Amino acid sequence: MTSTLVFDFDGTVAVGTGPVIAYAEEIARHAGEGFLDRVQATLEAFERGEERGYRDGYDVVARSAADAGVDAAEVQAAYASSRAVLGTDRAQVDVAPGLPALLAQLPDSTRVVLATNAPELGVERVLEAWGVRERFDELRYDLGKPDGLVPVIEEFIAHGPVLSIGDMVENDLAPAAALGADTALVGATAAASGASATMRAATLAELAPQIIAWARSADASTPVSPDTVRS
Repeated sequence: MTSTLVFDFDGTVAVGTGPVIAYAEEIARHAGEGFLDRVQATLEAFERGEERGYRDGYDVVARSAADAGVDAAEVQAAYASSRAVLGTDRAQVDVAPGLPALLAQLPDSTRVVLATNAPELGVERVLEAWGVRERFDELRYDLGKPDGLVPVIEEFIAHGPVLSIGDMVENDLAPAAALGADTALVGATAAASGASATMRAATLAELAPQIIAWARSADASTPVSPDTVRS
């Protein structure tokens, strides 16, 4: 038996608005005047917890694009272009404060999985740059959450406790909770969300002690066979 942490990427492991702004800049080629200014203002309000109608920064941009009449195909192409420059000067992104220390304190037996709707483009590059790539046992891309998270949780919960960590209840927490996994909500919606979660905080650094305690408790109560221990 092995316990598993399932991390979302954008807004959870990776923080900062650089990739979202890059996405908005690509869409701005097809939108009217003032689009970027409106998106920036809405993003800032969302990060302050003042705009509660959005799921995350990408949702802010996508819905703003729809309001501006931008074609769905152009929106999708803009997203792909923005992901291709992830972690570069055009789309700077930061490791979530507290993540490297959190990962370093996990029991060796804890499996760590990245499960994201994002494509592979740029993700491994930034994980390597942050010095945390080796801490992730598996990277799962293009999942199509929320539905796409279900088989991931089913796979790992069959072998032990699972804690799903993310910034979007609908995508990262609800599918996991429905299957009996524990959940951790992080980010701009953590304080205001009325959704149930095992733990929550505005930042991963604040959540780290609870996540580490969860992993150690799961490790203590879950026998691990030699072939399941992380190297």
